[in-house]
Amino acid sequence: MAGQRGRDVLIKISDGGDPEAFITLAGIRTSQLDLNQQPVDATSAESPAGWRELLAGAGLKTMRVRGQGLFKDAASDERMRSVFFAGTIARWQLIVPGLGSFTGPFQIAQMNWGGVHDGEATFSVDLQSAGELVFGAAS
Repeated sequence: MAGQRGRDVLIKISDGGDPEAFITLAGIRTSQLDLNQQPVDATSAESPAGWRELLAGAGLKTMRVRGQGLFKDAASDERMRSVFFAGTIARWQLIVPGLGSFTGPFQIAQMNWGGVHDGEATFSVDLQSAGELVFGAAS
């Protein structure tokens, strides 16, 4: 796979409509997506030579998404704020060029805003998966 541009990694939030549409989070400059799988230790007295064994297909899978950028006060910012303050879980779509997309429910675990007197206003968001995610491979 050839190198990919970081700006093509997109974090999108569902508009909550029917049919559903996804809005790109405005102003994002950096994005990070972490997939995790918590293993289940199945080691027993019968494990060969005392080596740890893991139970396939068990354990928890999670995804954490972090984004940072410039506060734009766009439609995506308003949607994100309303989801956070209501404490609801929204559907998000995360696009990684050359790899594919992840779509599913996430809860906003943390939001931050900041700025300096002679610079731009910034924000960051931390999302935690809240259910099954669907992966679609890039075509």
